[in-house]
Amino acid sequence: MIQTVGYAASSSSSDLLPFAFERNAAGPFEVEIAVTHCGVCHSDIHQARNEWYNTLYPCVPGHEIVGRVTRTGSQVSRHAVGDTVGVGCMIESCGHCQPCTHGEQNYCSGPNSWLATYNGPVIPAVKARDRQNTYGRENTFGGYSSTLVVHEAFVLKIPAALAPELAAPILCAGVTTYAPLKHWGVKAGDQVGIVGFGGLGDMAAKIARAMGAEVTLFTSTPEKLRAAARMEAHAVLESDRATMQSLAGRFDFMLSTIPQAHDVNPFIDLLKRDATLVVVGALDRLPPVNNQALAFGRKSVAGSMIGNLAETQEVLDFCAKHAIGPQIEIIPMQQINEAFAKVVLGDVRFRFVIDMKSLAEPEPGR
Repeated sequence: MIQTVGYAASSSSSDLLPFAFERNAAGPFEVEIAVTHCGVCHSDIHQARNEWYNTLYPCVPGHEIVGRVTRTGSQVSRHAVGDTVGVGCMIESCGHCQPCTHGEQNYCSGPNSWLATYNGPVIPAVKARDRQNTYGRENTFGGYSSTLVVHEAFVLKIPAALAPELAAPILCAGVTTYAPLKHWGVKAGDQVGIVGFGGLGDMAAKIARAMGAEVTLFTSTPEKLRAAARMEAHAVLESDRATMQSLAGRFDFMLSTIPQAHDVNPFIDLLKRDATLVVVGALDRLPPVNNQALAFGRKSVAGSMIGNLAETQEVLDFCAKHAIGPQIEIIPMQQINEAFAKVVLGDVRFRFVIDMKSLAEPEPGR
């Protein structure tokens, strides 16, 4: 067993506090990873606070994980000790369903879908396979911790050209936006609208621009107009009705990255005929959509779930090739509760990343 330290929520109303637990040692096909950095995703907050009504406690969040391989199982062939690697939202899937056999692990249709990096109950279908590690308990613990043990198939290679602290958010924010941009065929010259300009919107805009698209950002926050200008992207205030009306029928593709339920109807008129608006930021019920606006232009509103393993490796390599990455603020683990509060208030530009060596430091006042 591996003695591990991390930060966990013990209830929906508790702060994240130091938490000691054990991980199983690596099985034949698994790698042990010393975590060096972990991004802070809004999903971490939703889960820690039980806003999706499915949280198991204690809850150790974190699914934007970068670290160094410290040990490999006897059958591991993809990674070696010393490699810098990443782990995203998934650490398992059933491996047998139609999506899995087609490389779409993120749409696994097995008994309980894919196994989440944290708050993921381990299911019998996973235990029955060649995986030696049942991840210790009926709940998985994520990357707000010193060590991770994962099957090699779900471990990504971090390109040497990507700094580990920049790579961490790409494992969620990067692939969550890259996957729909790729799936819906965004290409050079396309007009792409990005709704929301936080952590996801920042990465979406950079990736779309690197694909050759012309990007327009939609935000409700005036100060973000200046941030958009610095990255040479056009930006529009959602409250500017005249400008919104002038953009009717302009966009080949739109991506909504807003992390809460919101009304997408104002953006439907902005789509060209046959164009699609994809919602990736919110997993809540959205207000009803005006189907007349869709039908008269054969338009679509769709959803997209993170990305598969191949897409996650692709976006890491893509970002390294184009020298793009998220805007980050590095924090010690001891500031995670303050970071959560700032994310909820929208008071962060644009992604917190935890420097995990701070786990060795004492809690303030202790």
